[in-house]
Amino acid sequence: MRKKERAKEIIERLKEAYPDAACTLDYEDAWKLLVSVRLAAQCTDERVNRIVPGLYEKFPDVNALAEASVEEIEDIVKPCGLGHSKARDISACMKMLRDEFNSKVPDTMEELLRLPGVGRKSANLVLGDVFGKPAIVTDTHCIRLVNRMGLVDGFKEPKKVEMELWKIIPGEEGSDFCHRLVLHGREVCTARTNPYCDRCCLKDVCKQVGVSGKGR
Repeated sequence: MRKKERAKEIIERLKEAYPDAACTLDYEDAWKLLVSVRLAAQCTDERVNRIVPGLYEKFPDVNALAEASVEEIEDIVKPCGLGHSKARDISACMKMLRDEFNSKVPDTMEELLRLPGVGRKSANLVLGDVFGKPAIVTDTHCIRLVNRMGLVDGFKEPKKVEMELWKIIPGEEGSDFCHRLVLHGREVCTARTNPYCDRCCLKDVCKQVGVSGKGR
């Protein structure tokens, strides 16, 4: 099975298995998603969702958060780990949004990548979820699963994986496809245990299963 054919089949099966796939970070505004995705680095989305309400209660908009000191932000977000570096990036990002973008989150990859603490993964998440643009979010689940499935061949660097997936994933499917990979990666194709291939909806089209007869 060619990669485009495999990708099409995987997309359709994941749609059926996870029809309500969406970002697992809670947010109401684009700037809040930027904050949450920065806090989610080496931290679970569940913990981030518990922490950010306290941050937004004290600093309810971009301007308020831009005015806050790094130390004030760090005091609240430190349970997410890497508190100082995350607080520093959030502060600098909010200042740039205020000073250069009229407190609005930009809607292009080029402008998003100018924001402190924002890489391609974060930018794609915002583009796909907030603005409905074609996006592929290469988080750890995505990278692990697409390699196992045979959609990419041994690529682990996020940008390389993203570029390979753009060749075979329709733009309008990319964002939801990646959200479904997160759910599938948590429930079935896990990282810390052997994947549960016996109950996987993709077991007959997954390259890893086809090669070895079982998951790693």
